[in-house]
Amino acid sequence: MLIQEKVVILDFGSQYTQLIARRTRESGVYSEIHPCTIPTESLKALQPSAIILSGGPASVTSPDSPAIDPEIFSWGLPVLGICYGMQLMAHLLGGKVAPSLDREYGRSELSFAAQCPLWTGVSDRGCLTVWMSHGDHVLAPPPGFTVMARTQSIEIAAMADMDRRMYALQFHPEVAHTEEGDEILRNFLFQVAGLKSSWTMSSFVDSMLHSLPAQIGDDKVVCGLSGGIDSTVVAVLLNKAIGKNLHCIFVDNGLLRAGEGEEVIGYLRQHFDLNLHYIKAQDRFLSRLQGLEDPEQKRKAIGYTFIEVFEEEARKISGVKYLAQGTLYPDVIESVSFKGPSAVIKSHHNVGGLPEKMNLALVEPLRELFKDEVRKVAQELGLPDFIVWRHPFPGPGLAIRVIGEITDARLEILRQADKIVQHELMASNWYYKVWQGFAVLLPLKTVGVMGDERTYEHVIALRIVDSIDAMTADWSRIPTEILGRISNRIINEVKGVNRVVYDISSKPPSTIEWE
Repeated sequence: MLIQEKVVILDFGSQYTQLIARRTRESGVYSEIHPCTIPTESLKALQPSAIILSGGPASVTSPDSPAIDPEIFSWGLPVLGICYGMQLMAHLLGGKVAPSLDREYGRSELSFAAQCPLWTGVSDRGCLTVWMSHGDHVLAPPPGFTVMARTQSIEIAAMADMDRRMYALQFHPEVAHTEEGDEILRNFLFQVAGLKSSWTMSSFVDSMLHSLPAQIGDDKVVCGLSGGIDSTVVAVLLNKAIGKNLHCIFVDNGLLRAGEGEEVIGYLRQHFDLNLHYIKAQDRFLSRLQGLEDPEQKRKAIGYTFIEVFEEEARKISGVKYLAQGTLYPDVIESVSFKGPSAVIKSHHNVGGLPEKMNLALVEPLRELFKDEVRKVAQELGLPDFIVWRHPFPGPGLAIRVIGEITDARLEILRQADKIVQHELMASNWYYKVWQGFAVLLPLKTVGVMGDERTYEHVIALRIVDSIDAMTADWSRIPTEILGRISNRIINEVKGVNRVVYDISSKPPSTIEWE
């Protein structure tokens, strides 16, 4: 889509780079992340309205540290350097950078040293608490720069050359630990760069409804519909754009949650009149999973079988030229990260392998969006809350929540337990407060007593987490009375279970899913 104003964020390997992009977009300004290794001419071709240099773990004093072409500073664009970005600006523009005696990490008290557009409307105390994470610091600012803030440990915690619209912060305004950090970023975007707040999901939808028909023409598109928010939004958006030339294929692999396929498909057919092919392939998937216990083998078996079924159905539709996928912006960032492409791409990501096998061009209308933006698009398209806020569900489905071998009996135990988890979270209004909540069937049995009899039955683990984008997560502090209800109901109502445990691990080091 055509973007009139664009902030380009150059990534130097910071764990917070995506946060900068998210905070910028939340302010209504479109932003893109590119690796700091992007060629200078390619960066210029992006026609950025402003540039932000991210933090990073390297030291500018090291000979192999990442850098950029100093020519960028002569383009007359507003530039904001954050942490490593500040040190790099100082280093390249003639200032002095040196290692700190001790790495400064955590909260620090920042005092303003001079008036600055970044401080407009920020803290009438003349100071605020900020989040530091650095090993180097600026000893002397470059010519033309003025010190704008300091802390007890460093004399130059912020600097600016206001005539050239260059600003630099040693702290991280993008993280929640920095007081009024959002306001500081907004001041850079609006006070310094003079940008407009024009990036909205309404404008995105309007743009897609114009650009998709132009891209696709009268050709047909196939879309693998899973029932998740990403593929559902892709399907509804394309349906509005090209109508019956879209063919959605929903493959029921026998690994869905209780009633999930019928609920989503029924709604989409009734309210959006989707051209939908509903394929029931449970037996084929379960036969391929028979005897498999290793999670990667299970993922691959499901992925290969899905491709097989999808291909069979897609080939029945004549004139198909495009494959629609729900690729999101974090997937794009991961593939071009400064740190390099991921060493291992999850076997179940989207419908990997289909374009090569089927010789179809890709349509990825959501590739510029973060997950929270996709949900806003869903609301713009009129999708109901039960789809918009449906908890994320893995591509391999319940196969990776049944730890160990997959059987009909074990799947049924998990479906019943998970249905209770979803019901109780909904009933207590916690479903929309947490990122994700589900049950896991463990590959062990424990002794118990039910009535007057000794039992030896299965264990269900509960996994409920808080997160923003699933990159990091923490276990949810669900009230104990709710956990108690879930546990009692599962043990009483799900035959074959006599114990329920709660997972209190964070990501990292754990993952959200167990497999």
